[in-house]
Amino acid sequence: MATILICGLGGTIAMTSVDGGAVAPALTASGLVAAVPGLAAPGVELEVLDAANLPSASLRLADLAAVSQTIAGRLAAGVDGVVVTQGTDTLEECAYLLDLWHDGPAPIVVTGAMRTPALAGADGPANLLAAVRVAASPAARDRGVLVAFADEVHAAPRVRKGHSTRLTAFESPAGGPVGHVVEGVPHFVAEPGPRLVVPRGEALPRVPVVVAALGEDAPDVPGDAAGLVVAAFGVGHLPQWWAPPLAELAARIPVVLASRAPAGPVLSGTYGYPGSERDLLERGLIRAGLLSPWKARVLLMAALAAGAGRDQVAAAFSAAGGLGDARDWPWPVRAGART
Repeated sequence: MATILICGLGGTIAMTSVDGGAVAPALTASGLVAAVPGLAAPGVELEVLDAANLPSASLRLADLAAVSQTIAGRLAAGVDGVVVTQGTDTLEECAYLLDLWHDGPAPIVVTGAMRTPALAGADGPANLLAAVRVAASPAARDRGVLVAFADEVHAAPRVRKGHSTRLTAFESPAGGPVGHVVEGVPHFVAEPGPRLVVPRGEALPRVPVVVAALGEDAPDVPGDAAGLVVAAFGVGHLPQWWAPPLAELAARIPVVLASRAPAGPVLSGTYGYPGSERDLLERGLIRAGLLSPWKARVLLMAALAAGAGRDQVAAAFSAAGGLGDARDWPWPVRAGART
């Protein structure tokens, strides 16, 4: 008997109609479970927890920290797997933060919905059913946090929301899904990689993201920022007048160079003009690799909260960015199980 905890955070999957015909979070996790035929399958026992009932755009970092602590406690008490239901707007960031803090073998599966329960063809019930099946699967163990959506299974470090409305909104540009749910059974098509876990630190520090735009002035970074992520053009390019102030900033706090493109890496040495990726890295910026700006922000916050200095931050991005070596990771690496 596998015991699966369903932790509800709100989002479209839990929304119902309010005055004026719009929708807002209202359904509890118990209500979600009751609406899904076949969810309580033989061999699976469900526990339900309402952690929040918010649209995911209104989730705070402290909410995620509390949920992560609660999940860790329930796993230590004997729960075999966890499903987190939440809104899709910030799902990719939430899943990655939970993944960085999750050092155990039990699966944590994040899911949600693109259509509310009030719409024809609502996808929440199917996504929740698939997520429970994945969380109860022995093959999902030691894979960290996964995202189950539209019968695809994605690894938290890779997944992105690639469309604002379609049911297949979630994708993994760097490598594709790691598995699929076929006739209710999870099948994994990729071996699990090394688990890169960050020690849980104190409160997550402030790390803004600035996005480059044509002809824009260099950013004015808040004085209380502990780090900065820059979403640059293409493979890591910025206006040349951004380079000197960012170099001065990088001498004080970690500045991570990511790409605003929907997919693809930040390079390191192809272009050599002022404001190019090579120039910016030589000025002290840190390459995000394949991580999106939003994932890069999550990793930088978690690393700084764990007490990492600039060299440790750079090593973390070398390992997590997908273009370096997992052995660069500045903390112990947990090996993924083999299927």
